[in-house]
Amino acid sequence: MVSRSISDLIRSQFVRDLPLVIFGCAIAALATDMFLIPHGLAAGGVTGIATIINELAARQGINLPVGIQTIVMNAAIMLLVVRSGGALYAIQTATGFVLFGIFCDLFAPFVVPLAHTELLVPALWGGIILGLGLGLSFRCGVSTGGSDTVAQIIARKFSLPLGSTVMVIDCLICAASAPVFSVDNALAAALSMVVTGLVLDRVVDGGNSQRAAFIISERYEEISHDILYGLERGVTRIQARGEWTGEERPMLFVILDKREIQMLKAVVAEHDKNAIMVISDVNEALGEGFGELGQSV
Repeated sequence: MVSRSISDLIRSQFVRDLPLVIFGCAIAALATDMFLIPHGLAAGGVTGIATIINELAARQGINLPVGIQTIVMNAAIMLLVVRSGGALYAIQTATGFVLFGIFCDLFAPFVVPLAHTELLVPALWGGIILGLGLGLSFRCGVSTGGSDTVAQIIARKFSLPLGSTVMVIDCLICAASAPVFSVDNALAAALSMVVTGLVLDRVVDGGNSQRAAFIISERYEEISHDILYGLERGVTRIQARGEWTGEERPMLFVILDKREIQMLKAVVAEHDKNAIMVISDVNEALGEGFGELGQSV
């Protein structure tokens, strides 16, 4: 049984995509070391918090590398949500933040920071290159954890839009950097954060945020249970019939944020690797958990 599980993992898409994940994390770490940390740009997320702590510690003569800080903080955050996406999601996320953290500290002694007196240039280029690196990892289903994970917890608990929650948390981190660095640094960090998000969205899928998923599986009860109580998303059971076989079989329908797609895939794969799953873009989602009906656009 164990050897079979290992064999399945080796053959999985995750392992095949690992070189691209490593490349993406390396690019993201390079951007962080070259453009963000040296210029005091705490552009949101766990890396932003680590940048602030690194600066405060340095003033006391203590060296607290940003990379190892991000690994420790992300590991602590993952303990809160390890049930949400199953074992595969946990492995993918852990791979992302461990690789990013290792590359951050590995590159730091050798990377020559961009020598520029204006904060705008490192903020823009740092955001572009960081977004490119993270986007490549996200395309492979690998997240680097951070504020996205915290935002998922808060958004579900208080029924808030996930994207807006992520933005608020990251903006608070940027604001917290102002007393440590300067107001100019905080504003430049916020600009870099926005650029990173835009580039990341374009690399992943063009920026559309909602997805609709249709799932056909004999294990529909277990899958729907995990969607309801693990992902905490509403799910609709639709009675469908295969025209070729004539068999009646329930089909699950769920709308969720693009950041939750990888967790949904992990949930479905955990219960039924032969399930049929169709994911499509949603131009607009209205109702509970999304925008209000009648809301002006």
